[in-house]
Amino acid sequence: MTALGKLARGVRVFACDVAQGFFEITHNGFALVGLAVVFAVVTLSARPDLRQVGETRLMSWLQARQAAAFGGVVPELDAIDRATALNPKDLPKQQAAVAYWLSKKYRVAPEPLSALVAEAYEIGGRTKMDPTLILAVMAVESGFNPFAQSPVGAQGLMQVMTGVHSDKYESFGGRLAAFDPVTNLRVGVRVLQECIQRAGSVHAGLKFYVGAAISGEDGGYVEKVLAEHARLQQVATGRNVPLPLPPAIRTLAPVQPEAKPADEEKVASVVS
Repeated sequence: MTALGKLARGVRVFACDVAQGFFEITHNGFALVGLAVVFAVVTLSARPDLRQVGETRLMSWLQARQAAAFGGVVPELDAIDRATALNPKDLPKQQAAVAYWLSKKYRVAPEPLSALVAEAYEIGGRTKMDPTLILAVMAVESGFNPFAQSPVGAQGLMQVMTGVHSDKYESFGGRLAAFDPVTNLRVGVRVLQECIQRAGSVHAGLKFYVGAAISGEDGGYVEKVLAEHARLQQVATGRNVPLPLPPAIRTLAPVQPEAKPADEEKVASVVS
């Protein structure tokens, strides 16, 4: 065999040895990784506390990475689930007309108003109460401000006396649910329904609701609600109703040195 042939044979043998060694090392490496994974799984299965710590640290690391990528703000893909909003185009024609009209009049975005309109129609159907009356009360009480509060402690869209009706919020998680728009609407409708049943008519029930059942002086509250109710009924039937100036919102009026009689009676009537 010539020297060149011996050299070629030696190169081939060397290459085969290197390839075999690389395969064995890689194979053994994968085996070690597999064993490590199996050991980790067995350990975490036997020690839930370690698994919880590991998951917490991993989640914290991922959130820190996300916050760094978004300039310090952690994104939440499920945040939209907390939003009280609907596309008005998805509503029935009648409800969409009401939502758009109220949106323009009270300068509130149509999407959250659409959710409230849809809820008012749904709960109105269950309680046999006109949904446009519910929306009219909401409009006069708070102007669709879910965080409104009166000097005597009435809170939210329907201005429910949270301290008096705290029991009605228990099934919704507690008193702070008064500031959830849909929850406040549901509790407010329940209170309004009780007032109407107690008084025997819508007109008298509204006086009970505002706390003017004793003196009868409601500062024009009942007339404002009924007027808004009439306008909303017309809007719901497809009529072109002009947009008047927004009525004075009772809960946002300047606080007087002394409580108004209607506010004093509201506390008295809901307590009795």
